[in-house]
Amino acid sequence: MASLDRAKDLTVFDAVASTGSFSAAGRQLDLTPSGVSRTIDRIEARLGTRLLLRSTRALSLTAEGRTYLGGARRILSDLDEVERAIADQGAPRGRVRLSAAVAHGRVCIVPLLKAFVRAHPLIVVDVNLSDAKVDIAQGQADVAIRSGPLPDSLLMARRLGDNGRTIVASPDYLAEWGTPLVPGDLARHNCLNFNFRRAEPVWPFRIGGENVTMAVHGSIEANSGETLLQLALDGVGMARVGNFGIGRAIAEGRLVPLLEPYNPGDREVFQAVFVGGANMPTRIRLFVDYLAENYRVV
Repeated sequence: MASLDRAKDLTVFDAVASTGSFSAAGRQLDLTPSGVSRTIDRIEARLGTRLLLRSTRALSLTAEGRTYLGGARRILSDLDEVERAIADQGAPRGRVRLSAAVAHGRVCIVPLLKAFVRAHPLIVVDVNLSDAKVDIAQGQADVAIRSGPLPDSLLMARRLGDNGRTIVASPDYLAEWGTPLVPGDLARHNCLNFNFRRAEPVWPFRIGGENVTMAVHGSIEANSGETLLQLALDGVGMARVGNFGIGRAIAEGRLVPLLEPYNPGDREVFQAVFVGGANMPTRIRLFVDYLAENYRVV
């Protein structure tokens, strides 16, 4: 009975966090607001900590509440998957919440989804393309595609592949401002850059057999490679972006690769990040395995 009560407690807490009020959660679960309140009080008493901050206008989660909510949603999702799998004779089903950056997700991940959902028609892939990072440990996504160092030590990562980078500009921009022949020429060019990588924007080069970095300056910075790419296509300036997004534009003559003899050949590694372990849902494992097997290095 204690286990059943805890499963009910998780459901009630999830409903309160989702709706933002005891009354709305009660209507959703066919419970009275006082019954919902007593359930939350019981959970907090059992844990010995406050999960919700209550005011006359709103409810908000404490840090402990956010942690509890992430675990509650994973447990409820796993329970739902088990029951559905039994009811459907073991076929994997449920929802996979996928997070990826806009440009990389659109070009490299979304085209892979058709074959996956055809092979697993009972699995729903819930795609969120955003350049803002989500907190997987808190239950905001099941799988996130990330690049670079991974600070989340409690998470697992599966390498998908890597991608090079190239400096590009439009023919119109080069006709107006000239084509740089050596990295030093960039001092007189509008170099569009990311706004989240370093306090001082620099681009890497290989000069005389050595890897060096050079400060660049431009009129626009953005947190999205797709934004920088569009600005380069519009002739605003030049940008150093991932190769996965520029192949067609170069082939069609809408972009020109620049300073390739000085390209350091650095690669950006992409990984699928998720909560692993023995209780990892089958649908998540299948999806991660599929990405690892079908992702193509550019």
